[in-house]
Amino acid sequence: MTICIGLTGGIGCGKSTVAKLFATHGAAIIDTDTISHSLTQAGGAAIAPIRATFGDAYISDDGALNRAKLRQLIFSDAAAKQQLEDILHPLILEQSKTQLQQSHNAPYVVIVVPLLLKSPAFQQLVQRVLVVDCDDENQITRVTARSQLSRSEVMTIMAQQTPRAARLASADDIISNNAHIDDLEMQVTDLHKRYSELGRKNID
Repeated sequence: MTICIGLTGGIGCGKSTVAKLFATHGAAIIDTDTISHSLTQAGGAAIAPIRATFGDAYISDDGALNRAKLRQLIFSDAAAKQQLEDILHPLILEQSKTQLQQSHNAPYVVIVVPLLLKSPAFQQLVQRVLVVDCDDENQITRVTARSQLSRSEVMTIMAQQTPRAARLASADDIISNNAHIDDLEMQVTDLHKRYSELGRKNID
């Protein structure tokens, strides 16, 4: 069985960047955000239950999820947030398991799960937890630069995520993403060597 690394971290910490670096070394990447987006595109498996739960107002004219509108709702309504997670998480888990089974030829698999530490089902899929970490101000700066979100909206999202200290305490491995991309690449290269060795031992 191929060893599976659970990659997690707060919003703006650089999970996608780190995953892409692992991919250049030959790792198989399963990105649950990518899966979530596919499920909520027009014709996606999550659209019908979302429409039934939240109404037509949360589906755009093109048939895809109206992300901005639903984001506003779940920021202010914990019950609505739970309803959305109850729809999406089982579908994401199912597709993740399918992709994991299809990745048996890779030296190891990196599965990117922002909510890994709050999801026992996903934790059962992984053998190690890798946390991408950076300081709070870097998180806020990166997210506001790449999105339409305000500083206060980003801080609201951060407050709903697993606290930084708890993430670090749960980590088997940590990548620090406060410096230059070259530093990030070196950390990934070192972990790639370690994970490849663990993968070989797991097969043996």
